[in-house]
Amino acid sequence: MPDVRFAAVHDCFHDLLATGRETGASLAIWYDGRPVVDLVGGVTAAGLDAAGWRPDTLVNVYSVGKPVAALCLLLLVDRGRLGLDDPVAAYWPDFRAPATVRQVLSHTAGLPAFPAPRPATAVADWDLLAGDLATAEPEWTPGTAAGEHAWTYGHLVGELVRRVDGRSVGRFLADEIAGPWRLDLGFGLSPADQRRCADLSYGDADWPVRMVGEPGSLRARAVSNPAGGLDVAVLNSPLWRGAEMPAVNLHATATGLARLYAGLLAGGTLDGVRLFSPELVAEATRVQYDGPDLVLDRRTRWTLGMQWEEDGSWGMGGLGGSCGWADPQRGYAFAYATARLADFDRVEELAEALHSCL
Repeated sequence: MPDVRFAAVHDCFHDLLATGRETGASLAIWYDGRPVVDLVGGVTAAGLDAAGWRPDTLVNVYSVGKPVAALCLLLLVDRGRLGLDDPVAAYWPDFRAPATVRQVLSHTAGLPAFPAPRPATAVADWDLLAGDLATAEPEWTPGTAAGEHAWTYGHLVGELVRRVDGRSVGRFLADEIAGPWRLDLGFGLSPADQRRCADLSYGDADWPVRMVGEPGSLRARAVSNPAGGLDVAVLNSPLWRGAEMPAVNLHATATGLARLYAGLLAGGTLDGVRLFSPELVAEATRVQYDGPDLVLDRRTRWTLGMQWEEDGSWGMGGLGGSCGWADPQRGYAFAYATARLADFDRVEELAEALHSCL
């Protein structure tokens, strides 16, 4: 039975669907160490014959996956396999930028854009894109500024995982985090998991143009290469879903994301399974950089993979409106996964409804 204390959240979610502001989504919330909201609604594609959204429907959540990729590397840090202040080149010898592991994780490494123009098919060529980053000149001296490593973050973090552990970041995530914590999310989906995916659609036709920003800007370079990352024809294809593009192509359920943040909120233990030490979680969620972000063009507080907010919450939103975060002050973990690429007003209203219940 639904927890009646959170009726306002249920009402808000259903209103989004009833008014057409949402076409298909899932919402999951943990409070005080247990799940209290787990909702799905809408359809997984356009058309009269579209299937209804199911509890196991996966959807691309864009940058919501950045903390997930970061946690793979942080688990290796926690196990003593590498150090946060070690130079990246100690593990990736052909990497030229004088950046540390910490700087890569906190978006201060100076490599927010791939240096060479690549077509959409490049998302399936890990070695090509990682090689591009290895030889790239940083946009700024690492550690002196920040700019969201929009498309590059997953390859920087993931190549470090591969160099240290031998597995791809997608395989490592499945084996070491998603499996033990029973999280329904992943990079590089199998054909069977691809069949569970909802198709992304634009909330309005101008959405891709608005997301790119000013032509020639650092943001435009950061989110336009490889090509196709804002094109639903690419995003809904087997090419994209089967590739590992960890900065932006995590496919997840809201339930899986909420479980992940609940485990972090509990100090690294979920359902009796400890993956991370409390000390690692504390360091990973501490502000590492506070200042202007040269890609987002606003003040941003970066932790090791997440954004930290004024109210003390930490997590990450993704282009299009998906979100995942934990609020230690109020004691909840929140996740929203949507197929309708639009603004964050939906999440803001759901969060407001949740806060009214606490």
